[in-house]
Amino acid sequence: MITPDQVRRIVSGFGDLVDDSKDDRLAFSRPGKTGYAWTYLERVHPKKPRVPRLDILAVRCPIGRKEILLEAAPDIFFDDAHYLGFPAILVRLDVIPEDELAALLREAWRL
Repeated sequence: MITPDQVRRIVSGFGDLVDDSKDDRLAFSRPGKTGYAWTYLERVHPKKPRVPRLDILAVRCPIGRKEILLEAAPDIFFDDAHYLGFPAILVRLDVIPEDELAALLREAWRL
């Protein structure tokens, strides 16, 4: 599994990093830009606050790319009702290869 520290190491190599992470969640953006990767917040119980899942990362990507990833690797990538129609893909950190995650994060950083 890719750990939060490994994710931080990957994104630290891109430059122009704003790391707004906390102990229980990751959050990365570029200065003056919207976020490009953050910890997935799962709705466990209706009408209660979402719960951070450090094993799942939301990564910004174009909708077309999201659809391709969902179809090509549903064991790695998924979507939920909160993200439908939103340009971000949910990534299972316990199964994605590190080089694939690094490429996806770099693409998100460039957006």
